[in-house]
Amino acid sequence: MDGTTLLFFVPACFALNMAPGPNNLLSLGNATRYGFGRACAAGGGRLLAFLPMIALASAGLAAVLQTSERLFTVIKVAGALYLFWLAWQLWRAPTTPSAEAATPPARLAALARQEFLVAAGNPKAILIFTAFLPQFVDAGRDVTPQFAVLGALFLALELVAIAAYAWMGLHLRRWFATPRGKRIFNRTSGTLLAGAGVGLLLSRR
Repeated sequence: MDGTTLLFFVPACFALNMAPGPNNLLSLGNATRYGFGRACAAGGGRLLAFLPMIALASAGLAAVLQTSERLFTVIKVAGALYLFWLAWQLWRAPTTPSAEAATPPARLAALARQEFLVAAGNPKAILIFTAFLPQFVDAGRDVTPQFAVLGALFLALELVAIAAYAWMGLHLRRWFATPRGKRIFNRTSGTLLAGAGVGLLLSRR
């Protein structure tokens, strides 16, 4: 691809990757509770959700989502309901040492599935690949390899964002070591996730 195109794409894409959102909030919260490495590994579930979205955008099939009001609404409502459920779980999460000891630690597969479902349930994600990536594609050349390059760069930058939010969560853990601090963090995170769910319900194509 043209070097100038990539020069514009990388910083614009990284700004999207680093923007606060439900998945980045999950990485931050997972690092606070389970550590940096587990939060980064769980973020792989998010990348798996993005792979078919990039493939759909490359094939032009994502236009179906833009034209089908019913499909868009179904995905939007399902994603919002899942965010509300996560918010409720955080709001009710135990904060005392005895309660936490009685709660088995979340398996990595469960955390990765959480990341996958949050990413897959957000129609805005696939609209990013539909509306953002094509701006950097030269229609006069073969489109598929260009989408492959842009998609690979997007996933690489998303991995950096996962690590950055996990790092922030790791250091926040020191500030929220007390039961009161954990309660504040859990309820703040739950409120933000619920707010993201409301925003998703109110979103339009």
